Amino acid sequence: MIPRRRVLALAAALPASLAAGPALAREPDIFTAGGRAIHGVDPVAYFDLGGPVEGGTESLVWRGAEWAFAGAGNRATFEADPERWAPAFGGYCAWAASRGYLAPTVPDAWTVHEGRLYLNASLRIRDRWLGEIDANIARGEANWPGILG
Repeated sequence: MIPRRRVLALAAALPASLAAGPALAREPDIFTAGGRAIHGVDPVAYFDLGGPVEGGTESLVWRGAEWAFAGAGNRATFEADPERWAPAFGGYCAWAASRGYLAPTVPDAWTVHEGRLYLNASLRIRDRWLGEIDANIARGEANWPGILG
């Protein structure tokens, strides 16, 4: 048995970073599935074609995620102003962001509101999101990016 005084002395000698426990890893800025943002769906298509369109071989890496595009024109459009075309809250569920946590998204649960793309975890959650969209956006923006960790 180790004397109590010795245990306290050993604990005091530990670096503060070890005594506090392991640091939690920060989540990526952009939600990806299968290594691609928006599950490989073209972000520009939500605006130009009114919904999700599968990206093809045209792609680029932005903010650590691979973004796929239906064609070279959409790729160039995105590359010129990615903040405009990328989904809000890094492509994580906008409803979850408004509630202070992160959740994955599906490409079919989307909304373009006042020129910004928002994604949700499901169509049911999107309906809840739309019920108070302006308040939800304000709450999400207040939480973002702090909820990344």
